[in-house]
Order: sequence, then structure tokens, then C-alpha cells
Amino acid sequence: MGRYILKRLITLVASLALASVVIFALIEVTPGDPASFMLGLNAAPETVAALRDQLGLDEALPLRYLQWVGGMLQGDFGLSYTYKVPVADLVADRLEISAPLALIALALSTALALPAGLWAASRRGRAGDALVMGATQLGIAVPNFWFAMLLVLVFAIKWQLFPAGGFPGWSDPLAALRALSLPALALALPQAAILARVLRSALIETLGQDYIRTARAKGLSRGAALTRHALRNALIPVLTILGMQFSFLLAGAIIIENVFYIPGLGRLIFQAITQRDLIVVESVVMILVFAVIAVTFLTDLAYALVDPRLRRPA
Repeated sequence: MGRYILKRLITLVASLALASVVIFALIEVTPGDPASFMLGLNAAPETVAALRDQLGLDEALPLRYLQWVGGMLQGDFGLSYTYKVPVADLVADRLEISAPLALIALALSTALALPAGLWAASRRGRAGDALVMGATQLGIAVPNFWFAMLLVLVFAIKWQLFPAGGFPGWSDPLAALRALSLPALALALPQAAILARVLRSALIETLGQDYIRTARAKGLSRGAALTRHALRNALIPVLTILGMQFSFLLAGAIIIENVFYIPGLGRLIFQAITQRDLIVVESVVMILVFAVIAVTFLTDLAYALVDPRLRRPA
């Protein structure tokens, strides 16, 4: 197990190093000068030059890359060009919203998908299976921002059960959770549809294995064989999807956060791109890449816990 974890850690570090180079290179070669954008088209050249010097934009790219990476390793992500505050403070403020939103959406997705997938697999080829598969196909096909607008129309405007947008802060936890409920549900529904279909397919494949047939021949009911034996062995593809979903929910909620006017990481990235705040874009994207790679690492460890065969050296 120790060798397995060490190999995964080496892969994680190498992936982060490569990602940092790619992110820095891609963002730095994008057209447009942040200093000129911040000062406007009519700014004097000497004023633009002074601002470029103040922001460190005239330094060599390799030096700027090393300074950026060195600062991140110490927890210093630089100073925002636009807001004039540390990027770490901006990210911390937005993570207080985006991380709970992603976790709530993931919990909702799992809570919806697991019973749906189990129900469909246990009734393969029957009406219940067709109903679940039809609903999941609809959930995959319809964009989540459309779900978001529909939820606002029904639950916020017509029934007035939840707020239509905004975030009141965590000083009132109940109000904060109510504000995140509709965005989390809009994010969770398409992900639940994907997860339910993956779980159903994995369970059906597992139910055809010899050990399941042996268990059934010994008198175990189909439902008991499904929950006691098949579910555990069908979890590896499900864990893969769960890991990918959390990464997507954390990094890919830009549209939903803008629909509900939630000041999370998604809106921060959108605003930073429009304002050419390169240091914010680089740092936030790097943090999100780290989150994706870290979740993948934890998913690999979960694989080893579920399937002990993966711990054996090759």
C-alpha cells in the first residue's frame, strides 16, 4: 500500500509541475496588455510603462514563472492587478461559497443517483428501468442553466420558497443554505443522471459474474445479491465519476454562479478574464487544477480500498 501511495504522489507532483508550465504559458501568450486595458485606450505611454513596471510585467517570462511558482509554494499567489488585494484572500473568500456549493451538489447528485441506479439495475428491461433511463437521458440532454432558470421560475418566483439569487453570507447559515439550494440542485441534476446510468451499467455487468450466480444458487435473493455483493464491486467506475463530478462542480459552475449572482470562484474567473487580471486567472486556474489532481489522487486511494488487487505491485 505504501508503494502504491508513493507512486501516486510522484504522479501528482509531476502533473502539477507540468500543469503550472502549461497554464503560465497559455495565459501569458494571450493577446492584450493588462496595463493598457486597466488604464484605457487614451493613457499616455509613459503611464502605461510605469504601471507595467509596477506590476512586474517587463521582467523576463522565466523569472516571472519562477517567482509565481515560488510564491504559490509559500502560499503567496501575488497581488490582483484590479482589486489591489492578495489573490489568496480573493480565493479564500470565494471558496467559502464555491466549496460548500460543490459539496452540496455532489451530495444531492449521489443521493439521487444511487437509488435510481439500483432501482433500474434491479428491474432491467421492465417499466421501472425504462422510466429511470428516460429520466436520466433527459437530465443529460438538457443544459444545467436551463434547469437553473426553470427552478428559479417555479421555486423562487411562483412558490417563493427559495431566493432567486445572491448570497447573504454565512452569518445566517440557514439563509445561506437556502440561497445555495437551487444552484446546487441545478448543478446536481445532470450529474445525477450521468452517475445513475454509470451505476446501472456497472451493476448489470457485475450481476452477470459467476460469483453472483453462485450466491443466487445458494438462495440469496436478487436484491440481497445486488446490495451485498454487486454494489461493492461496481463502485470503481462510480468512484471515477464521483471524482470527476466534484472537480467539475468546483471548477465548472461559472454559468450557474452567474445565473444566480453567486460570488464564487466561477464568477471570479469570469471577472478576471474580462478585466485581464492575469495573476488572478493563473492562480485560480492553478488552484482548480490542483483540486482536480488531488481529487483524482484520493479517488485512486479509494480504488485501492475498494479493490485490494490494485495495491499489489505489478
